[in-house]
Amino acid sequence: QEQLVESGGGLVQPGGSLRLSCAARGFTLDLYAIGWFRQAPGKEREAVSCISSDDASTYYADSVKGRFTISRDNAKNTVYLQMNSLKPEDTAVYYCATTIAGGIYYYPHEYSLWGQGTQVTVSS
Repeated sequence: QEQLVESGGGLVQPGGSLRLSCAARGFTLDLYAIGWFRQAPGKEREAVSCISSDDASTYYADSVKGRFTISRDNAKNTVYLQMNSLKPEDTAVYYCATTIAGGIYYYPHEYSLWGQGTQVTVSS
C-alpha cells in the first residue's frame, strides 16, 4: 500500500527551527513531484513549498521564502522541509503530498496521495 508518513512536527518558540520529514512507503519517491502544504484553523490549505520530479524546479510561498528549504534524499526515500526562523503565523498542520507525474505542481487538487499531517505550533 502506498503511503506518505510525515514526522518532525512539534512545539517550538518563535525564531526556532524544525525539520519535517515525509517518508514514502510502498513506492519510490524519486520520480514524483512533491509538495508541502499547511492548513491553519479556519483557513484553506495552502502550498508552502513544492519540488519538481527532477528536482530542477522548486517553489516557495512568499511567506516562507528565505526561511524554509525543501530537499529530497532518494537513498532514504524521504523529502524534507527545513523550517528556520519560525513565526507564530507558521502554526498549522503540515502535509506532504505527491502526484505520479513529472513537472511541478502548486495546488492541492493536483496531488493524489497525501500524508496524515503533522502539527507545528510556534508559540512562546
